[in-house]
Amino acid sequence: MSATHTEIESSMTPGQAMAGRHDLWLCDVWGVIHNGIAAFPPAVDALRRYRATGGTVVLITNAPRPSEPVRAQLTGLGVPADAYDELVTSGDVTRELIKAQPGAALFHLGPPRDLPLLQGLPNPVVDEKEAELCLLSGALDDEAETEDDYMEQLGRMLARGVRMYCANPDLVVQRGDRLVICAGSIAKRYEEMGGEVVIAGKPRAPIYEAAISKAAAIRGSDVPRENILAVGDGLPTDIRGAAAQDLDVYFITGGIHGAELGDLAAPGGVDAVAAKVRDMFPGIRLAAICDELRWT
Repeated sequence: MSATHTEIESSMTPGQAMAGRHDLWLCDVWGVIHNGIAAFPPAVDALRRYRATGGTVVLITNAPRPSEPVRAQLTGLGVPADAYDELVTSGDVTRELIKAQPGAALFHLGPPRDLPLLQGLPNPVVDEKEAELCLLSGALDDEAETEDDYMEQLGRMLARGVRMYCANPDLVVQRGDRLVICAGSIAKRYEEMGGEVVIAGKPRAPIYEAAISKAAAIRGSDVPRENILAVGDGLPTDIRGAAAQDLDVYFITGGIHGAELGDLAAPGGVDAVAAKVRDMFPGIRLAAICDELRWT
């Protein structure tokens, strides 16, 4: 397979039309195949059908947890194991960066559900006042808090020169019909204050390198960049990251940006969205746009 399609048609492009152009789909998870409450059946169907054509699917997610708990979550939400070949999380790659600093005192800022991130790390887990590193996985109460609630704590860490590792670079995520804060919003504020922030997930390179490496192991050979399609809905993460990696992009508009991009079904709607995306990311390899990931 090869990626030869570079221009956007003036209509929404379903997954079946994309299937013969790439060997590998790097597919976002939250907002593309589920909304935090339940899977999107058309997206699950599209992934299964693409795999049936011989394509490889690696899910690539900014979830701030190791991959195994995320697999279990996907199963519970209705995403079966045969919808994908492999899964790489931002939590996985963040842990690898922290492991490279054994012994550095580590403070976890995030909800208890993300505690599996700490298991097996060669770092003593300490209180904030003793920390050299901060592993940020999210707000303690993402239903009620904003980054403003963390200003005092961020100020204390900044004064001590604590380096922050952000395990979920997403700014917000869709939960049902709501948008809730993610770790990326807090990390962005810390960086704006002058703090040092390390990000391994989308849009940064480490998570793409890990995903492409896993795909090569599955397929038994390297996958050329031109044969990879990045599927995602988040402009600051999925789309920015794929553009930076020079990958073909399949933009799903019905996720977190659905309300701001306009109606794809309106006359000229697809072309208008494509123009906005190209203005944001000059040179992007925008292969297709659709309101949701579906096969037909």
